[in-house]
Amino acid sequence: MLKNFVAINYIQCVPEYRERFEYLFGSRARAIDTMPGFIEMHVLRPANEKDAYLVVSYWETEDAFNTWTKSPEFMEGHKRGFADITKAKQEGTPSPMTSDFKTYQIIAD
Repeated sequence: MLKNFVAINYIQCVPEYRERFEYLFGSRARAIDTMPGFIEMHVLRPANEKDAYLVVSYWETEDAFNTWTKSPEFMEGHKRGFADITKAKQEGTPSPMTSDFKTYQIIAD
C-alpha cells in the first residue's frame, strides 16, 4: 500500500486527563481500522508533559481521510472523548483536551 497522505492530530490534555486520554486510545473501538484507504495509525506520548500528544494516521488518499472524518465510524470511535468534553462544558469547567488537525502530503520516504 502506498502511503500518500498523513493526518496528524495534535491533542493537548490538562494534566489530570492524560491517564484517561491514554486509556481511551488503549481501549479504542478500532473503527478506523476497517475504513477504506486507511493504512496505519500511531499515538505518540510527548516526552515533555506540556507538549501535545500526536495521533498520526496514514492514508492512501486525502479523500479516504475526509470520508473517515464524516463517517458514523468516526463518531463511534470518538464518542467517549466527545462525551468528556461535553460534560466539562456542562459543568462549566475547561475542556480536558483540545485538538488541532494538520494534514500533509508525503513527498519522500
